[in-house]
Amino acid sequence: MAGGSGSRLWPLSRSLYPKQFLSLTGKGSMLQETITRLDSLPCLAPMIVCNEEHRFVVAEQLRQRDLSHSGILLEPVGRNTAPAITAAALLALEQDSDPLLLILAADHAILNPAGFTAAVSQAVPAAQAGKLVAFGCTASAPETGYGYISKGEALSEYIYQVKAFVEKPDIETAKQYVLSGDYLWNSGMFLFKASAFIHELEKYHPEILSFCKEAVEGRSFDLDFVRLDEAAFRACPSDSIDYAVMEKSRNVVVAPMDANWSDIGSWQALWDINSKDDNGNVITGDVLPQSSSNCYINAQHRLVSVVGADDLVIVETKDAVLVANKNKVQEIKHVVSQLQQQSRNECLQHREIFRPWGSHDAITEGDRYHVKKVRVKPGEKTTTQIHYNRAEHWIVVTGTARVSNGSKCYLLSENESTYIPIGVPHSFENPGKVMLEIIEVRTGSYLDEDDIERIDVPDKRA
Repeated sequence: MAGGSGSRLWPLSRSLYPKQFLSLTGKGSMLQETITRLDSLPCLAPMIVCNEEHRFVVAEQLRQRDLSHSGILLEPVGRNTAPAITAAALLALEQDSDPLLLILAADHAILNPAGFTAAVSQAVPAAQAGKLVAFGCTASAPETGYGYISKGEALSEYIYQVKAFVEKPDIETAKQYVLSGDYLWNSGMFLFKASAFIHELEKYHPEILSFCKEAVEGRSFDLDFVRLDEAAFRACPSDSIDYAVMEKSRNVVVAPMDANWSDIGSWQALWDINSKDDNGNVITGDVLPQSSSNCYINAQHRLVSVVGADDLVIVETKDAVLVANKNKVQEIKHVVSQLQQQSRNECLQHREIFRPWGSHDAITEGDRYHVKKVRVKPGEKTTTQIHYNRAEHWIVVTGTARVSNGSKCYLLSENESTYIPIGVPHSFENPGKVMLEIIEVRTGSYLDEDDIERIDVPDKRA
């Protein structure tokens, strides 16, 4: 499951590029790390469920690591985890007789992958016997941001009956849970037969099942993407798997998992799990800390110097900087809300925007000009398009471009340029073996992205 907006990790996480696509705990993105973690298990290629607006980011991240998959399932609208899992289960039943489904969130950190592998392997017999297995992670601290699972009777060496699912507690209750040793963090990871889940859903929330069946039956295909029927999925009730099934079913068991797990729900959580310098600072990027301690400092694009700071979160990106007290990071969501109310782009996406063919990054802009750096992958081509309010100048800085400019087609090499008049169909492609980089200068009376008519693609949203 690779949906969600991750607003609590702004400004790194944006609604169009949320935390599951960021590299926060390892060399790869959290999505890439989640899929790679499956290498030690006898899993088939995973099915990815994501928001439609994230489809190209997901496809590109899989391509970067040469990660195979069995389909990228697109949610036309967000409907929480129960409908997403239901649609995936229905598709899985079409591909296999009755597979075991391991349900994972793409934005969780697991610092002890061996513990993860062991817990999943130990839970397989219970899932094969028809149980819905929830993974409860060892509660190492009194966290108030997690739900808990109360263990009941031991059914085997590794599996327990679920006594109760518990909502996020206050701090004193959380301390009691940890001291008792009978409570586990509810990780949101599950293992069950597809048929077992569908059977329980039909008992406890048949409306979700009905709309998801309709959405799957009406699906369409676009490249590697599976598009659910929008009308049916939009009509589906929004509910979590916990509320829809797990908290109601009598067929649920819990498997303890000692994997040093975190859902990275805040900058404080990210500081907790990362390695620190001698002063307790977590540092990423070009940072010069002086007389500072217990800070999280992330410099993405330039030097950040911090003097005399304690317990701060400092995050620098190309277009926004966050400075927050580490104990107040939960209030970042209010900043994001203000940005949304003001219709500011900083809550939506980063300056660099990814497309199937590459990316473009805003460099500078004025009232009648925008300057971007455009990158095109080898063998890829932009869509043919027309702009009615702007002209464009292109300068090749790396690689070779094959340009279509009206009725003309020609090559541009490094340090060569061309001009695209208003109203002329145009595109460029990279016929070479190295990344093509172009500086694009837009000039005109209206320069926003919606001044565009694409004329050679079936998917107008590409």
